[in-house]
Amino acid sequence: MELSDLRIALFSGNYNYTRDGANQALNRLVEYLLRQGATVRTYAPTVENPAFEATGDLVSVPSIPMPVKGRGEYRMPTHLSRENKADMERFDPHIVHVSSPDPGGHAAVRWAMRRGLPVLASVHTRFETYPRYYNMSFLEPVIEAGLKRFYNRCDALVAPSHSTIEELKDQGMHTDISLWTRGVDREIFRPDRRDMAWRRTIGLEDGDVAIAFLGRLVMEKGLDLFAESIVQLRRLEAPHKVLVIGDGPARKWFENALPGGIFVGFQTGKNLGRALASADVFFNPSVTETFGNVSLEAMASGLPVVASQATGSASLVTDWETGRLVPPGDAHAFAEALAPYCRNGELRERHGAAGEAKAREYSWDAVNSAVAETYLRLVEQARSKSSQK
Repeated sequence: MELSDLRIALFSGNYNYTRDGANQALNRLVEYLLRQGATVRTYAPTVENPAFEATGDLVSVPSIPMPVKGRGEYRMPTHLSRENKADMERFDPHIVHVSSPDPGGHAAVRWAMRRGLPVLASVHTRFETYPRYYNMSFLEPVIEAGLKRFYNRCDALVAPSHSTIEELKDQGMHTDISLWTRGVDREIFRPDRRDMAWRRTIGLEDGDVAIAFLGRLVMEKGLDLFAESIVQLRRLEAPHKVLVIGDGPARKWFENALPGGIFVGFQTGKNLGRALASADVFFNPSVTETFGNVSLEAMASGLPVVASQATGSASLVTDWETGRLVPPGDAHAFAEALAPYCRNGELRERHGAAGEAKAREYSWDAVNSAVAETYLRLVEQARSKSSQK
């Protein structure tokens, strides 16, 4: 079978109603597949005013607001309706791709298994780590067990970094896990987007060293650790200012925790590229990402990256070459890693340039072709198995 012959049913918990790294990757994948001649139909929750226009055909599935405090902007698919299943029957896919282990994803897996269709699951975030940010760490083993059951019912997984693949294998999530890394838009993220005039308008003087945070302002992004690390950095008397790019339900908390921080809100497109390139250092303490899109975007913008030595950034950042990797959760160690960049412009420039050079390796077409190859492999395996019966 050729890729142009393939029909793919894609299931997502958030395809376009709220912008995040996972659905940006999914929309880019669908755009690539459509360009290759494949047919894709996406099933996901919809809202009246989505964050951006969906790529390809989008079918609405039943959903409710996410039943987690501080996450009401997200929706959870509850099931597949009779109309959804009739639509899926008419579409008659060759393969099912599930991108979230929610009730809708479980229903899609059951539907595919009953029809002997192969299922590919893509892993976008470490859901089992979320409870620790809401004082419910006791739930982590329960969630991990549920994820293990879900993923092992699929035929294969794709994950965005080698470190995540090893973690998933160690957890017993699956044995067939291949790499679906992420690309970076070099029209948006590049060093020449730096704008000194814009910096001045937001209160940054030309000599200020701006430490950037980029992402949704939710606690699981490590906001508490970011803030505590900045407190420790001030004690080291390393000159700096904090630049926060993004918005979300925890913004008020973050503003209170970072007195003097510069909050520029949600940015997109060239404005986002300008804001990020206009910083001097990027700090990503999160451990929930499976890849670390924001770390790659910062590297492409010419910034050294200080990040947790955890899944995601650990596969992108080369310690002492493009930035620093720090043991997760250690605010003092993060401050110690940030301080030299605050004091040494030559070090910032050297590590930033090395990161920008590494970011050139990440082409969206190249990384998305790996998913397409996995689709074709699983379809051929399913056909071979069926013919042997």
